[in-house]
Amino acid sequence: MSRRLGRSLRTRLALWASITMLLLNVVVSAFVLFGIRNEVADIKTRDVAGKAVRVLLMVKRNRLPQILPQYGLDGIQVVDPRGRPVASTPNLAGAPRLTSEIPHHTQANEVTRLCDLPRFPGECKVVVVLVAFQPEGEWLIYAFDPAVPWYVDPQVIAFQAAVTAALVALAWFGVSRVVARTLRPVSSITKRLAEISAGGGGMRVPVPETDDEIRALAETGNRTLERLESALRQLQVAMERQRQFAADASHDLRSPITAMRAQIEDALLHPEDTDWPETGTEVLASLERLQAIVADLLTLSKLDAGAPDEREPLDLADLVTAETARPRAKRVVTTLQTGVVVDGDRLQLARLLTNLLDNAERHAESQIIVTLRRQGEEAVLEVVDDGTGIAPEHREKVFERFTRLDASRSRDAGGTGLGLPIAREIATAHLGTLTIEDSDTGARFVLRLPVQEA
Repeated sequence: MSRRLGRSLRTRLALWASITMLLLNVVVSAFVLFGIRNEVADIKTRDVAGKAVRVLLMVKRNRLPQILPQYGLDGIQVVDPRGRPVASTPNLAGAPRLTSEIPHHTQANEVTRLCDLPRFPGECKVVVVLVAFQPEGEWLIYAFDPAVPWYVDPQVIAFQAAVTAALVALAWFGVSRVVARTLRPVSSITKRLAEISAGGGGMRVPVPETDDEIRALAETGNRTLERLESALRQLQVAMERQRQFAADASHDLRSPITAMRAQIEDALLHPEDTDWPETGTEVLASLERLQAIVADLLTLSKLDAGAPDEREPLDLADLVTAETARPRAKRVVTTLQTGVVVDGDRLQLARLLTNLLDNAERHAESQIIVTLRRQGEEAVLEVVDDGTGIAPEHREKVFERFTRLDASRSRDAGGTGLGLPIAREIATAHLGTLTIEDSDTGARFVLRLPVQEA
């Protein structure tokens, strides 16, 4: 299809160039033909007049014969002062006066073009009349010769037609070659795009060596394809991540549902032996776990969708003080620098800190240490527990959704497996980072957020 379109464009441009050349040649040829005809007519007029002068000299010398030489003309006729033809060439012998239209009274000599004269029916002649002034009156010498036609001569028309045809053919060939050479890179780009569409390799098109608009087109296309390729890679990663997330979510949702179903079915099989308050307590615990998973999933979906938040200047020291004031099973020790203000959503940042504290509480032996300080243009918040810690090779893995590590940090310890991923998503949404760094004891979570200047 690309070759057909290329040929079609090349044909159209060559055709328009040829038509333009044809019209230009027609106009130029018309002007040239007009000039040639006028020049030839002037030459013929001078030639006819020169031959008529010979007869004029005969009249002047009183040596005028009745039959005049032809002199290569169509005819010569001499009229005396009484208006009678007294001499002529053999073909006009005995003919009446052929014309009285010329000369006019104000002119002695005159040239004109006359058609359908007696003895020359259906023909146009150039007529030259000379006046010979004699004592007895004015003698008129008429000389007749074929008028120059509009086309001057068939050879002139043939020559102009040949030149026009050659120029039109040259225009067709030249434009066709130039357009073909110009469109060759476009054909290569089109072919490469077709291969890309068919899955034929990397998403790049060839860039021509010429420094012109087509090179700019190719470079712009490559930049667009590069962004598209990057977007596709990100989409593939996101789709794979979403697929894995859906599989993990379905598994984790199925676990409490399966547990509740087993508890209820077992109680219904032996209702008389069932401790219904205990069964209700167990089912309620499974429901709470299910509710926690669903709530975390909804939070993640909002973060993934980029749901709008309410940003405001927040003093992190106040936020940490409020969150650590709640009773916990493990002792929380805080070291806070006041006046560390960030631009953020209070509810989201509170959720981030709560998730870090809940995770530290599940895995700490006795205490949790929370530190807040300003470091350069960043606010640095650290949450450190005194548990077993996290191996370096697992420090990124714990931020993946529904991650299972060893038993001490599994979801069975009370978490949903989504707390840390939610915390990192919130940090990223606030243009910050959440990482795990080295610590002498336990796990050390470090949150960095850009500080808002006063």
